[in-house]
This record gives sequence, structure tokens and C-alpha cells, in this order.
Amino acid sequence: MTLANSNKNYPKTLSFSKKESDINLIINGQGVFIFETESKECSFSIYDNTKNYGLNIKFTNNNVFVNYIHDNVPLIDKNNKQGLTNNNGAYYWFSIDYQNQKLYAGIGEARLDNVIYQYQFEQTSVNKKTLECLVSIYLSNDIVPLKLLRDPITLNVPLLIKNTDELSMEDISTNKYLPVAYLSPIAQKLYNCISGKNFILNTSDFPDFSNAIEYSIVTPGCWCYETLKTKSTEFNPDKPNLLETYLRITLGQNNGESPGVPYVMEIWPPMHYSPIHNHGGSNAVIRVLHGSINVSLYAYLCDQKETIDPFGKVDFEKDDITWISPTLNQVHKLNNLDERTTCITIQCYMYGNNDNTHYDYFDYIDDDGKKQQFDPDSDMEFIKFKETIKKEWLSKPKSSFIKKLFCRI
Repeated sequence: MTLANSNKNYPKTLSFSKKESDINLIINGQGVFIFETESKECSFSIYDNTKNYGLNIKFTNNNVFVNYIHDNVPLIDKNNKQGLTNNNGAYYWFSIDYQNQKLYAGIGEARLDNVIYQYQFEQTSVNKKTLECLVSIYLSNDIVPLKLLRDPITLNVPLLIKNTDELSMEDISTNKYLPVAYLSPIAQKLYNCISGKNFILNTSDFPDFSNAIEYSIVTPGCWCYETLKTKSTEFNPDKPNLLETYLRITLGQNNGESPGVPYVMEIWPPMHYSPIHNHGGSNAVIRVLHGSINVSLYAYLCDQKETIDPFGKVDFEKDDITWISPTLNQVHKLNNLDERTTCITIQCYMYGNNDNTHYDYFDYIDDDGKKQQFDPDSDMEFIKFKETIKKEWLSKPKSSFIKKLFCRI
């Protein structure tokens, strides 16, 4: 069964007929149901084959209520004080896990960071069998289904990737890193292209490449300096903001399998940042090539100013590699918090093999809190950029770069 994508803030999904009132769980007793609603209250039920036993789930403006259908026994989370929200772009989810005998409900991306309701059953064989008998979801008319995931929510999602040769038993046990093997086949493809030891900035033919980029950024008349000035109105045409700029240097061509060119070197001068934005439902792998970057993660893309805070912030250092899937880590803001050092990353994007409805834009939130479309463009192709920066570096006056750096702060 396929699920519809009526919510443009939700990553693209398989499609799903609203006429169907029953959705079969992929695995009995487990999974995550993701949906949206415009009502002030909505409900659905998860049944066994007889439809005599199961769970009834209701989202209201203030709470999430869950109870057994056959005897109406409530399954109460005393800490639950949140239900539906009035924020634009919000969507919801419910996770059932018969193995661990646990229920979760949340807003936005389906992960522990965004849980608003949880319930732990007493660990008994009876409870496990009862939950395992649940096989289908019955919808009310006020719910629009978006996606059904096979596996329940169980652990926090690691943001750093490690390859096989780096992983230890402690890493797996503590869930600190995401093994490359856990990435989707598309994300693994991207990872394998940019994670090698030779995928670096400073090569034997231009060992000062990173310094030369820094020089170009701080020197009037140089390509980086002048290009950044022209981009000060890119995200807010009526409100120039030089700090809300970065450079996009593309590698290769757009082959119709990604939003824009799939490989993009992004250059983030000190204290520069992006708007809050999503990634068109694509897969992505991001590696830090130079400096460091701070990433704020958001549950969903909300186009109401100052109504949603990030659920997490993390710093990525040189050679760290992180990831984006069609349903996780999709909405973020990048910020180079270093006052001296430029951050340079390689961003790699590609749609899934089953994604037949490409959305070739990144939606972002402007300074007025409105959602806008960004067409992932190119400021310059990589080979030409490297030649341009090398020419600037070789023709610079002696000692000028050091002077420029001291003038930054």
C-alpha cells in the first residue's frame, strides 16, 4: 500500500489512496504510522484480525490519548502535555513496538528527540502476544496518511558515520556511530564516493588550496570576496545580509538524479550561516573538508517565525561525515561559529531509486518567516574554481594574506 504526500513540508513518500480505510502493518505488531491532519482532534485505531482487540489513539490539542478498544482501559503517559499543534508544516507519528512492548507518539521527524507521548507495558508474554496480534490501522476521515515505516522507534539516531574498518564492538553497543552498512544503498553510494583518503582539498598540485580560499574570501577584488557580496540578497531580496551567504562549487553535472548537481563543495566563511531549510526528500552525505560547522536540527519546516526551536545542535569537525535520509535529518540550519576559520564541506545529494516525483528545490524560511524555494545552483564549477583561486594565490602581494587574517577579528 502506498502513501500520499499532501504535506509539502514532509519528505516525499510513496503514495497512498485516501479511499482505503485500512492500512496493513508491514510487520505484525510493529511499525511507525506517519500522518497529517487539519482538524483540532483526530483519531485512528490499530486492530487485530477480528477487530475486537486493539488500540484506539486520539490526538487532541493538548494530549495524546491511547486506550485498549475491548475494555477501554487507558494507557496513560503522565508526562504527556502536548498533542496537535497550530504550527504550519507539522505532521505526526505513532510507533508500536511489540518486541520491547512500547508505544511512542511524536511531532515531525519520527525519532526519540520528537516524542510527546510514551507508554511502557509491563514486560509479560501476554502483553507481547497481544501487541503482536495487531495487524491493521483503521483511519478516520480527518487523517491524511503520509508514510508507513516497517520498524518501530527504539534508539536515538547517531549522526556520525563510521566505516567497517573503524567500528568497534563498543561503538555498536553504545549506538554512538551509524555504520555505513545502515545507510540506504543510495547513501552508501554517495559515502563511497567522498570518504576516501584522497578526497581532500590540499593536494600535491596545490598544497595551499585551503589557505588560498581563505585569502580570496578576505581580499577585495578576489573571486570569493566579490561573489559573496553579490549573494547578500539571495535568501531575502529586500534585506541584504552578507552573513547569510555561502559559496556553492559544483563537481560534475546534473544527471537528473538529484536536486541540482549531486556533488557540491560549500564554502562557509567565519560566522556565515544558512537559513533553515530542507533537502527535497533526497538522500545526502556531508563531509567536512576544512574547519568545522554547527548544525541545528528541526522536527519539520515551520513557516511561522519563532514558533519552533531546534531539537538538537551538533558540531562537526574536519573529516566528520554525517547523513540525511528522505525522512530523517531533512531540516537543518548550518552555521560556521568560528570567528577566524572558513568551513568547507562536500555535500552530496541523490534521490532514492523509487522516487519518481523529483522536487528539485530546497524549501527555506526567510527572515519574515515565510517559506520560499531555493533552486540548488552553482557559483562555479570545481576545476575552474581551483584554477581561479590558484591564479589569485600566486599573484598575491607578499605577506598580504597574514595581514588580512589579523584584520578579521
